[in-house]
Amino acid sequence: MKLDMKNFRWTREPEEFMINENRVEITTQPGTDLWQRTYYHFRNDNAPVLQMETDEKFFSFVVKTDFSGSHHRFDQCGIVMYLDSENWLKASIEYENDAFQHLGSVATNHGYSDWATTEIPAGVKSMWYRFSRREDDYCIENAIDGIHFHQMRICHMWEGAGKIKFGIYACSPENSSFKAVFTDMKLMECQWNAHNGQKPDE
Repeated sequence: MKLDMKNFRWTREPEEFMINENRVEITTQPGTDLWQRTYYHFRNDNAPVLQMETDEKFFSFVVKTDFSGSHHRFDQCGIVMYLDSENWLKASIEYENDAFQHLGSVATNHGYSDWATTEIPAGVKSMWYRFSRREDDYCIENAIDGIHFHQMRICHMWEGAGKIKFGIYACSPENSSFKAVFTDMKLMECQWNAHNGQKPDE
């Protein structure tokens, strides 16, 4: 199902952006980021986030990102479920240098972030993401071609059992700016199948 962009709302509207029914462009501002405490011991909570709200317990959200303009360390754009400053989930590719960048995801529960990453070539300039919900558990996947998705993370969100917000974000934590482009956004039945194996504990 194609998404109606009229249902999306900003959390921290960026200075420069464009939205139509098929495409969203966000031009990032320097010093914008999402991170809470862990390792770095700082708290950054100022990235622009564009989301819709739902109480649906089982669904998948797909989006294609184009970040061909990213050029500075930590430039990033991707998917997000931003509940509040201390509870959120995101996935993106963060530019590192001319040789490689980090494909990764961050789960932040009760004010502490973690970052799970893998290095990919710097020449990758677009990526598809699929965000899936099964009640208060979540799965993030990625695909180069928008067809063959690969699991990045399964996690539990402590504040993610009720009504949630989800969508897209882009930011430049250091002194940088680039244009992030989002297309092909779709909402569909949950593509993350129920576990076929060990039975749940009683």
